[in-house]
Amino acid sequence: MDILTLSRWQFAVTCMFHFIFVPLTLGLSILTAYFETRWVQTNDDTWLRMAKFWGKLFLINFALGVVTGITMEFQFGMNWADYSRYVGDIFGAPLAIEATVAFFLESVFIGVWIFGWDKVSKRVHALSIWLVAIATNLSAVWILLANGWMQHPVGYHLATDAMGQTRAEMIDFGALLTNTYGWYMFFHTVTSGYVVGAFFIMGISAWHLLRKNNLDFFKRSFRTAAIFGLASIIAVIATGDFSAIIVAKTQPAKLAAMEAVWETHRGVDLYLLQVPDSAAERNSIEMIGLPKMVSILSFHKPDAEVKGLKDFPRDLRPPVTPTFWSFRFMVALGFYMMLMTVFGVWLSKKPDFEDYGLFLKVMLFSIPVPYLAGQLGWIVTEVGRQPWIVYGVLKTADGVSSSISTTQVTGSLLGFILFYGGLGILDIYLLTKFARKGPQDGISGFVEMEGRRG
Repeated sequence: MDILTLSRWQFAVTCMFHFIFVPLTLGLSILTAYFETRWVQTNDDTWLRMAKFWGKLFLINFALGVVTGITMEFQFGMNWADYSRYVGDIFGAPLAIEATVAFFLESVFIGVWIFGWDKVSKRVHALSIWLVAIATNLSAVWILLANGWMQHPVGYHLATDAMGQTRAEMIDFGALLTNTYGWYMFFHTVTSGYVVGAFFIMGISAWHLLRKNNLDFFKRSFRTAAIFGLASIIAVIATGDFSAIIVAKTQPAKLAAMEAVWETHRGVDLYLLQVPDSAAERNSIEMIGLPKMVSILSFHKPDAEVKGLKDFPRDLRPPVTPTFWSFRFMVALGFYMMLMTVFGVWLSKKPDFEDYGLFLKVMLFSIPVPYLAGQLGWIVTEVGRQPWIVYGVLKTADGVSSSISTTQVTGSLLGFILFYGGLGILDIYLLTKFARKGPQDGISGFVEMEGRRG
């Protein structure tokens, strides 16, 4: 493989692995903060045990997420130096703010939460985990505004420096802050993270309920997560609908690839059974059509025109097959999660909830579903943007470093895979170990130990 392909694979591996930890951090931070708040409000020790139990799993995930995030950023200078030179003045600003504001706030108050048991008041301690949760979401704001600028660049102009090289310079920071594309990405991404947190808690709670362990604790955990998950998946679907409208307006080639639309026309039908054939520039299968539904979903107008892939030069079309199938499976998994959370809210009201063994087993094995949906969503977002690294401004091929060799990239790619593989094994081992023990078997760990020291 050439340097461009290897660099794309390396960035894909590191980003997708990092995003295993990010959504769970987003979801568990909010739920842990909620559990502790309920303890402050009610003095019910079950809520306190829930905060410590799920908070311990949050800490494990948070620590590994930080490690993978730091290594990911090295690639901007190593593999994508030409990209960094071209747009660094713009792209670097939100990343710098994320590190100096959001990550700093997050790091400080997570220390207060870990070591502050019995050293600060209950309300201050609960406030500390809320500040961690807010900072975690604030971190996502800046990162996704940066990515949103890559998807829909605004507030910049192209200038030539003293060396005669063209680069993008920011002329309107407010435009970056108010970029609609970035904000829809933020709301869609963080709410999908909340779904990950909800399914994580529901799945682990289901495992314990199947074994009749700590029934009140895990019933309460499951029901809280199910309600949170249902609200979150509704938000994911709603923000996804609005995001599709933005894509239709700003990246019509991506929309055409998502829906495998080859010819430009109005009132485009949506086919439930559809198989694109990129080589022949058509769909080999089109069955069970929903009249004008692509136009309705994309523009909220039944007779809206959708531009087909054939109206774009071949070298400016995104890869159709991965974009189309990733989008289809993501949507299918979204409605599956909607159905499961509805059943979860309903069944968790029943006093004999722990006897619904089949449902609990399905929930246990559904833990990976929101993770998979999130990864598919990023494939749609990033692969569907190709061949652009900054849409309409800089092609991916022009952003790769010109000073690295195939041997260097191959070596670093293999190194990242081995490194992340080890971290993945460690993460699974630690989460499984502590999740299986239950709240009465040393789960509080160093948290309670530090509290006793105080």
